Amino acid sequence: MTQLCMPQREQAATAFDALHTRHAAALTRQAFLLTGRPRLAQRAVERGFRLAWQRWPQVAVDPDPAGWVRAATYEYALAPWHRLCPGLRTARTPDRLAAPAEPSDEALLVALLSLPAPYRRTLVLHDGVGLGLCETAAEIEASTPAAAGRLAHAREQIAERLPELGLGGHPPVRQGEILRTRLARLAAAEQMPPPAAEFVRSGSERGAERTTRAVFGLIGLFALVTLLTVLVTPDHHTPPGQALSRAAHAPVSPAPHRDESAHRAGDEAREADRGHKAGSAHKAGRGHRARSAHRHGIEAVRKRLRQARLTPESR
Repeated sequence: MTQLCMPQREQAATAFDALHTRHAAALTRQAFLLTGRPRLAQRAVERGFRLAWQRWPQVAVDPDPAGWVRAATYEYALAPWHRLCPGLRTARTPDRLAAPAEPSDEALLVALLSLPAPYRRTLVLHDGVGLGLCETAAEIEASTPAAAGRLAHAREQIAERLPELGLGGHPPVRQGEILRTRLARLAAAEQMPPPAAEFVRSGSERGAERTTRAVFGLIGLFALVTLLTVLVTPDHHTPPGQALSRAAHAPVSPAPHRDESAHRAGDEAREADRGHKAGSAHKAGRGHRARSAHRHGIEAVRKRLRQARLTPESR
């Protein structure tokens, strides 16, 4: 709740207590019609007024503060997550029904609890609380035709389950009057005193303080975990100019070994090829020199023979 000075706080507490005194008991009976569980009904009303006290500056200027608290109470009473908790889900049969005015009142409550939650809420608001169709549609956050359809469907199901109510064959206005009378009598049979307004205010303030502490605690824990992670985690960053082979964390892939072996084999093949070519060239050179020497020897012999023929002494 927004911090207020002492005179403003006293005025707000006085206005809140007056709102609680006027509407808490009626809201508890309405929540019982929605859930069939007295303890859940009391808890839902307490939750609605706690939220109202936490947001009292907003609720105080609302055109309908009682409607604001009623909407919060209904939302908690019909919350979907209550289905996960056996003690909080809507009862198929009421936990108890104190001093029913007529034997059929319990059957009416059972038929009401068998309706889907949106239809049940619409019926309680329109025929139980007495809101108009437009006001009901606004509170359930639906269009007026949608609210009218839910209301008609709920009345039809109750008329089928309880023919003794006499809803069949009557116009919608008369059906609403019959159900309004019966629901009011059914709700009045339950005496469930709500918690005191001062208890609700103190509980709301303690809850808001615990929530604030929990939020700051989670923020501090997250910051501590982040800091420890930064300090403990080693830095594996490799500078851009450093070679990959010098990085300690760089994995050695088997592919370079294969490339190096292939490169070495290629070098050896090229060396062998050059050696083969060199040997072939050497052998060719020796053969060429031998042939040249043979030709020179033949030429020298022929030359001496010609000289001998031309010399007179030899004759």
